[in-house]
Amino acid sequence: MIMKNEIPILEFDTDATAVIMPTHENLELNLPKKAVFAFLGEQIDEYAKAHDAVQVGKFLSVTKDYPIYVVRHKGEDVCLCQAPVGAAAAAQLMDWLIGYGVQEIITGGSCGVLGNFDENVFLVPYKVLRDEGTSYHYMKPSRFIEINAAAMKAIEKTVTEHGLKYREVITWTTDGFYRETKEKVAYRKQEGCETVEMECAALAACASLRNALWGCILFTADTLADVENYDERNWGLDSFAYALELCLDAVTNI
Repeated sequence: MIMKNEIPILEFDTDATAVIMPTHENLELNLPKKAVFAFLGEQIDEYAKAHDAVQVGKFLSVTKDYPIYVVRHKGEDVCLCQAPVGAAAAAQLMDWLIGYGVQEIITGGSCGVLGNFDENVFLVPYKVLRDEGTSYHYMKPSRFIEINAAAMKAIEKTVTEHGLKYREVITWTTDGFYRETKEKVAYRKQEGCETVEMECAALAACASLRNALWGCILFTADTLADVENYDERNWGLDSFAYALELCLDAVTNI
């Protein structure tokens, strides 16, 4: 049933089925229950090659084909896949993975910071502000989404085992990388947001609709703390390899 609204993005259909479902291709693909779906660039392919991962399929898109790997980690098979940047693209691919068997997902990736965080600091979002469009197709309108408690517990256990300080944050998901205005940054900070990225709300909503478990580990990259002097720093590149280790350990801790 459609919840109608004058503003189209605020309309939500409670029917979980659609004209095009993620498994419409009817592929002979049975993915492991656990998956790391991460925004880590070439690190995914490099890790797969170094750890004898098996490529079991690929997700085809007009711009790029995404290899789907299965790797053995701590005695369990884990699906390993690069996540595309942007809420719509990321949710589409994750929905597809869920359709072919994935149920427990840990995502890792960089974020911008709104406060005084050093670069390459690991943070864990527990709540997401929905300032993008994709999540509204998966979950009825709300200002925030809470992150799955079981995923949070597994991530907390993992970062503790690694001897890292554990800090939970509210993150701001936006589609508009070039529309993070001074007033909007100030407004989000007033609401408690400490980080900004482009996918968390959509992935949380997608997982919720599909009854999958999803959580995220962020590491700090660029900073908007001084809105008069934006600093991209080094985009958190020093954290890519370690972030993947944390994600793999976290998904096996679920």
